[in-house]
Amino acid sequence: MVFDCFNVKLQNMRFKLIIVLFATIIVCFSCTDKDDVRTEEPQLIINFKFDPAQVRLDNFGEPSSVATGNAAQSPVFNSISAHYFELAPSAFTALGDGAVLYKASETMNGGAKAIDFSQAKIVGENEVFLSIPISQVPQGNYEYVRVSLSYQNYNIAVRNNSVDYTGTLESFVGYNTYLTTHYIGNNAFPVNGNRLQGYWAFALNGVPYATSGQAPEGSTTVPNPIANTSPIPAGSCVVTGKFQTNLIINSNETKNIYVTLSLSNNNSFEWQEVTQDGKYEPSIGENVVDMGLRGLIPSFLK
Repeated sequence: MVFDCFNVKLQNMRFKLIIVLFATIIVCFSCTDKDDVRTEEPQLIINFKFDPAQVRLDNFGEPSSVATGNAAQSPVFNSISAHYFELAPSAFTALGDGAVLYKASETMNGGAKAIDFSQAKIVGENEVFLSIPISQVPQGNYEYVRVSLSYQNYNIAVRNNSVDYTGTLESFVGYNTYLTTHYIGNNAFPVNGNRLQGYWAFALNGVPYATSGQAPEGSTTVPNPIANTSPIPAGSCVVTGKFQTNLIINSNETKNIYVTLSLSNNNSFEWQEVTQDGKYEPSIGENVVDMGLRGLIPSFLK
């Protein structure tokens, strides 16, 4: 009987100990959750979107058609990179006078200042390109976004000897880019120097063919709808876009703000035709004349 009573007491003690441990775990998890909420800082999160149906613009932000004698296609984007990001309060804000929130690494390894491609952050559609603590974003009322695009990677259709292929093109549209050796699949492109805006490299998918070239100086379209009041330097790729409603940054932001940069790839890859068939055929001398994206529409979600 004494032994049975001892067992009952021991079981009661064990039960109480389990209850205490369980309560302690709950309290710890509750504290951890509260601490996480307190320590997580709201972010300004920026990503890219590509839209072949978005209006096709010229350098002044006006609707544009493909030039006579040329042809174009809407490439299928794989990835992109940018070298500069700025929020501008108005159409009269000079480039650099807004909230400059990002500038990528540059180098003098090629002789002149250039974007260091080895340090570039390259992302696909809807992937996070930048995540910036909102506490580091100056409070203000922002009407425009300015983003300097530097690199594009996309698939295009190519014709050779009446046969159609798909290939991958790397387009370097920044003001100047320092490259060592870059690759498309197993195809190596040794550069070891600077390349001005318009340098490109191309390789057929699954076929042993690769080449590279340079688009004419000044031929890359860079839409800027506020060019008359806030111009950009020649040879840069600072695309400008206007929010539908202004982005207001306050000191009491408690949640993430998501900014989507919708880029128009509507017939953004353009070449000079030799055979008027709308097919890009470099083997007969059809040359790339424009690789610039055709507009920016920024939006945000709070």
